[in-house]
Amino acid sequence: MFSRPGLSRVPSEWLHCTLLHAVGLSADDVDALVRDARAHVQQVEPFTLIFDRPAIAPVAIEISGWPGTPFTRLVDSITQLTQEQRTAFQPAASRYPHMSIAYAGEGSETINPVDLRAALAGIEEPLSHTVRADHIHLVEQWHDGATIKWEPIASIPLKGSA
Repeated sequence: MFSRPGLSRVPSEWLHCTLLHAVGLSADDVDALVRDARAHVQQVEPFTLIFDRPAIAPVAIEISGWPGTPFTRLVDSITQLTQEQRTAFQPAASRYPHMSIAYAGEGSETINPVDLRAALAGIEEPLSHTVRADHIHLVEQWHDGATIKWEPIASIPLKGSA
């Protein structure tokens, strides 16, 4: 379904939930962010997200996770921490838990959204998946025009997950 002109399917190894985008960090900034985030998230309890059926978003097909409150609290607290450090950052465009499973790309203007919605509704199998959020990850990422990829910099456990 996602192998059609205008859509680039996200391989499973690149699925992710973005908390925020930090831009142009120096090595000192990264060290400070990891140190402060490590101390900060030791107060955050791990939580479970359930991801459900896909839907069409403005630039992707995504699956939303719920409940959103623990994720949004984590996003807000890490964003505040980043602002306190005066680190250059960009809040994630969407502050609710989701994973993009296909990105719109070249040729996406030819996709008929009604046909795509019908194809999504026609999926005849369960798609729900439960994810335990017990770490946050700092990564260096890039987008090749089809997929967001990254290299890990730090993995930080939430409270009691070390």
